Amino acid sequence: MQNVVLEEPYEFVPPVESDWWVWVLRFRLASYLDKSFKVSTHECRNVARLRKSIDDGYGVLLAPNHSRLSDPLIMGLLAGELGRNVLTMASWHLFKEGWYQRAMLRRLGAFSVYREGNDRQSVNFAIDTLVAGRRPLVMFPEGAVSRHCDVVMELMDGPGFIARQATKRREKKGKKPVVVHPIAIRYSFDGNPYAAVADDLARLERNFSWEPQTHLSTPRRLRKLGEAILAVKEVEYTGTVRTGNPFDRVETLAMETLGNLEKKWGITDHSGGIVSRVKAVRSAILPDMIAKKVTAEERAERWRDLGACYYAQQMAHYPRTYVVDGPNLPERILETVERLEEDFTDQAVYHGPLHATIDVGEPIEVQSRRDRSAQHDPAMTAVAKELSRMLDALAAERTPVEEVMVGDGRERQPNP
Repeated sequence: MQNVVLEEPYEFVPPVESDWWVWVLRFRLASYLDKSFKVSTHECRNVARLRKSIDDGYGVLLAPNHSRLSDPLIMGLLAGELGRNVLTMASWHLFKEGWYQRAMLRRLGAFSVYREGNDRQSVNFAIDTLVAGRRPLVMFPEGAVSRHCDVVMELMDGPGFIARQATKRREKKGKKPVVVHPIAIRYSFDGNPYAAVADDLARLERNFSWEPQTHLSTPRRLRKLGEAILAVKEVEYTGTVRTGNPFDRVETLAMETLGNLEKKWGITDHSGGIVSRVKAVRSAILPDMIAKKVTAEERAERWRDLGACYYAQQMAHYPRTYVVDGPNLPERILETVERLEEDFTDQAVYHGPLHATIDVGEPIEVQSRRDRSAQHDPAMTAVAKELSRMLDALAAERTPVEEVMVGDGRERQPNP
């Protein structure tokens, strides 16, 4: 399990709103992205839409999709193109991964949010930011990293609530409302994806005591590895390996695991998406741990439940037919292998060079009152629809490549 949950009292971490620091750090941003995340080049599209909303006096909320850990830094590239610095809501655990990262995040305009509870201070800071309009506010509405840049997960209602409250206050001050700009971030890879992941697949297969399955195509190796990892989790959580379509089994296991945890911890509201439901379980588990009110045995059991939450969320995010037998978009091959390896080993491996495209969508105006007849926040529903459309358009620009196996299958060449 990734270290995203902390067993200690939460403390709000504010940003350092210094344009000078952002200007200095931006000189290193591109090289850091290349070195740490293999993102070597980028382009920003339709920045004029965002500039116009700012110039026209709207409160501006930026809502990007979130497929990679590099996304917040990618938004820094957009801010540089815009010529306007931003403030970003970021998970608290990121500020606890060393003093250097904490210092850099704060000086780049990031402030913390506690995902395991109600963080009024962070929410109020976000609302105040939009009301004042001193910088655009960045919030990642999926609530977690998806690991796939062509499929948008269900969006959380939190950004819509914050934007709506800010609109109410802005209207009282005679200001224009808040608008949300969907931001589509898509990564592309122009190398040979099948060759790029060959060593990773062999390493994963050896973890199962297999000989590298080089006689199979890459999609078939991925499917076989995915089923092996699923079988391990089925045995862990149910005691047996199930049969049937692996995607149906993954969905069933994720929902059963989460449902059992919700029942155990007395959570009756199951209306949200997977990220919201996992947050509710974590919020029930953690308080007594942080307050040191549990025995060593109880603490160990709660950590097992937190681990089950994590893997339920991860399992629920594998999209169907993302990688198929036949031609595939190169970046989808990379994403799927990276995700399998991270979920099985807890180690993130990046492939590159990647090219990031950052596309700014048309502004979506947020009303001060929510339509209570709508199941989900109308603003976020509109954002989700537009993000999906934008990502589909970016994916349509890419050319799928087919794997050509040479000799015994150990050499793989793409066939555009």
